[in-house]
Amino acid sequence: MKSLKSRSLKRRLIAQLLLFQVGILFLFSVAFVAYLIQAGDGIVLSDPEFADVAARAIERKADGHLVLDETDELAKLRQRSADFWFIARSDKGEIVQTGNVPPVYADMGQYLDRLTYADIRDTQAPFTYLAVIRRASGPAGDFVVLGKGDVFSMTYAILLLSNLLMVPILVLLVIVTIIVIPWIVSRAFSRLSTIAKEAEAIDIDRRGYRLPEVGIPREVMPLVNAINGALQRLDEGHERHQRFILDAAHELRTPVAILQTRVETIVDGPIRNRLLSDAGRIAALAEQLLDLQRLDVGNTHFASIDLVEICRNVAADMAPLAIAQGYELSLETGLDHLVIQGDAGALQRVVFNIVQNAIEHAGGKGNITIRIDRSAVIEVTDEGPGIPAAERDRIFEPFHRLHPHEHGAGLGLNLVKEIMQRHGGHVVVSDNPQGGACFRLCFPG
Repeated sequence: MKSLKSRSLKRRLIAQLLLFQVGILFLFSVAFVAYLIQAGDGIVLSDPEFADVAARAIERKADGHLVLDETDELAKLRQRSADFWFIARSDKGEIVQTGNVPPVYADMGQYLDRLTYADIRDTQAPFTYLAVIRRASGPAGDFVVLGKGDVFSMTYAILLLSNLLMVPILVLLVIVTIIVIPWIVSRAFSRLSTIAKEAEAIDIDRRGYRLPEVGIPREVMPLVNAINGALQRLDEGHERHQRFILDAAHELRTPVAILQTRVETIVDGPIRNRLLSDAGRIAALAEQLLDLQRLDVGNTHFASIDLVEICRNVAADMAPLAIAQGYELSLETGLDHLVIQGDAGALQRVVFNIVQNAIEHAGGKGNITIRIDRSAVIEVTDEGPGIPAAERDRIFEPFHRLHPHEHGAGLGLNLVKEIMQRHGGHVVVSDNPQGGACFRLCFPG
């Protein structure tokens, strides 16, 4: 089945907010321009450029009088605007004019020295009273010019002005929006990222841990509460399971001890040996269940222990069972003591489980040897069929067995791996040069 690619909620929020903001800005700009166009509809303006053209066309003759020279640009202006006119007044009060000056402006030339800038609009065609006042300079000096030049619609001016003003504002707002919205969304999601990292750290060894609820957005709070509730239920179920294992293991120890005592009173023979072996496996299973509980508690206190003494005790305890199953069990070491830091009871169970594993799977013949060297390594070898290379990692998984119908629950080697990891060491499996399997327990230091 084809898996669906997950979509980023953060990216979706950022994209939707950006589209919303850009849409709002676009609609606002369209509405604003439409309003300006409507407000300026039917209004025309006079282009003030004619004032400069007029000032450049005025010349002063040798006798000091001002005359109007029909320059090329003045001629073009007359061609474009049939009702072109202007009145120009110099700083000395001299007046030059051309065109059909409206009567209302005929006498204003005498007062232009008091004016420097004006826009006179006419809202009704043919816009007879439309005029502008500007100050301009030419070859004959400075002039204040009143007149009417090219006429253009105010709508065009509004559009031009709105583009010049609105476009930079819109671009700036878009840039700010693109930068600010991702920052705001990322900041809002920062606490969720912290929660996700906390959730990744949840492990079976951290039972009782809950996701923090401080600073969580209200919309995400139900999810956090649901996860914490699930963790609470899992912890309660695990505790019930552990209590059951612990109670069952304690209940098994007493009847198994009684059974072993009674079997030992039976006359030697195959039946007695078989019963002793079965009772030993039951006792080992009960101890393994207790070991699981001890590992789960995790309150092991390390102390100085002697690995040679531990191996010597295991060899002495397991020798009768090994001999009864047809093996020879021996301890080989040139050391009197090898002291490390660890849990004596746990490490004794490690060696015990490996030796017991060899007794059960080595075929009922050959030698089982425990070796210790100065590099803090314990080897347990047998002369059985060995362990296939493909299974050497899997045999340490809980409840895994090489053969489905073999005896045992598949917990012993898993406990060996867990205990060795608690001690900072590891266990590896290889081939015994004499045939069979070799378990190496490697301790730090």
